[in-house]
Amino acid sequence: MELSHLIAFNVTLLAAILSPGPAMLYIIRTTLASGRVIGLFTAWGLGFMAATWTALAFMGLDAIFAVLPWTFILLKTVGALYLMWIAYQTWKHAREPMGQTPTPPARAFLGGMLVNLSNPKSILFAAAVIMVIFPQNMDFGDKVLIVGNHLLMEFIVSSAFVFAFSTKHISAGYLRAKPVLDRIAASVLGLLGLRLLLSR
Repeated sequence: MELSHLIAFNVTLLAAILSPGPAMLYIIRTTLASGRVIGLFTAWGLGFMAATWTALAFMGLDAIFAVLPWTFILLKTVGALYLMWIAYQTWKHAREPMGQTPTPPARAFLGGMLVNLSNPKSILFAAAVIMVIFPQNMDFGDKVLIVGNHLLMEFIVSSAFVFAFSTKHISAGYLRAKPVLDRIAASVLGLLGLRLLLSR
């Protein structure tokens, strides 16, 4: 493996992290609703699971999905239902004031993991990127480096995003428009969950 391979991987990864989707929306909503610390733990949970998908791609889990399609369908269904549950809870509590039910950091981390666990297509994406960018027959050390690099990239980029969205100006704006913004977020998350549930 050469440095150019890792740079190409990071550029692709950065585009994927910043692209709109349930993970990014979940980070934004959690940060604005619960503050910087909880937003960071949520982002770290999302990043940890994303890097885990890359590790599993190296282990050949995508091949298991090909041989046993029901495992992919099961993960996808559970994940879609989880996204739809988040959407329902967000819509239900849209008009409630913030700060009444603080979220423990461990729960925020787990919630982030579950959101990224909800999309088993991530492992197919990771497997495709690995096949396109990296040479075949890499040794174990190179694979560990790639997974560690993925984890670090996720942590740095998503943490920066949390800090940007936890400023007083943005938080105050969110609180003023909370009922509308929460229902928009709920609608998007619900539609993403439904799309994931119905997709093949």
